[in-house]
Amino acid sequence: MAESKKFPSELRYDVVSKDWVVIATGRAKRPEDFRQRRRKVEEPRSQCPFCQLSKQGTPTLIFVKGKRHSFLPARAGGPAQAGNHGVPKGWTTASLPNKFPAFIPSLKLQRREEGELYHILNAVGFHEVVVTRSHTRQVGQFSVSQTKELIDVFQERYLVLMKEKFVRNIAIFQNHGVEAGASLAHPHSQIITTPLIDPDLRNALLTSERFFRKHKKCIYCVMGEWELRSKKRIVFENDDFLVLCPFASKAAFEIIISPKKHLPQFEQITEKEKLGLAEAFKIALSKLRRALADPAYNFYLHTAPIDGKKYDFYHWHWTILPKTATWAGFEIGTGMEISTIEPERAAEFLRKQ
Repeated sequence: MAESKKFPSELRYDVVSKDWVVIATGRAKRPEDFRQRRRKVEEPRSQCPFCQLSKQGTPTLIFVKGKRHSFLPARAGGPAQAGNHGVPKGWTTASLPNKFPAFIPSLKLQRREEGELYHILNAVGFHEVVVTRSHTRQVGQFSVSQTKELIDVFQERYLVLMKEKFVRNIAIFQNHGVEAGASLAHPHSQIITTPLIDPDLRNALLTSERFFRKHKKCIYCVMGEWELRSKKRIVFENDDFLVLCPFASKAAFEIIISPKKHLPQFEQITEKEKLGLAEAFKIALSKLRRALADPAYNFYLHTAPIDGKKYDFYHWHWTILPKTATWAGFEIGTGMEISTIEPERAAEFLRKQ
């Protein structure tokens, strides 16, 4: 019997999240069709708070062209105070407490109940912004050394904040574009510590641990080995990192940046690995910028929590999620994402950029 024609849509299973995603090739678009006219935040430099960094309060960390600048920093997550606090004119990357924090430092973690079912926990933690100097240049437009400096700041702040009280998880992320939640035009990332492990990471940890107990292997390493053999979804690789469009992509042109070596904890990254990650990040975002005409996106880190337990079965990685579609009734009602391009085709298009 002749092989049947490929079905126009697929359901693909994410082995880590246990979610199904819809690859709706029956509604397929050409890669070029994902270029969208993005809403931009118009904000002149004269009114930009991050261009007037000395007025934003005492930073927690400052870098000047790849080197740490010595100054008296603010306490991690401490209150921002106006005034010049030794910010050098040549600063290139800085971290400082968010003036409007979602999580607030406290010496106590209070719990309370409302009725028989509802539980409340104070949002205790630290909330910082990491600002790069240029008012317009994004990571995809950086040099490798500029990108490494950003990673240096992420690592240094992580190592300090992980020692603070009530810190179990540290989220590092960036929102680029109005559609991705950016309220300021000036490029910046954010670091938030939480006293809880978020459900997405908790689920990934459980799946990773079960797989490791059964197979004596890391599920992320097994996926990486398969991707290296198949080559279909790889966008870029160097000695230390893989950049790929995952098999069960939750959005068109989703990108994962993952260490080739099994590494559970981002904060233990070496100088050599930071250079490799910087190259991978810069290339991934520059390709995405060219391919989709500077789309809105979020990128974020998943790494092992800080709770005294060993997570040798886990494998840290970064996710880049471009805003290529809007969730509608089906996605909201079912929690199943619909992507209208196969990740293999998206990866092929990105490789050519």
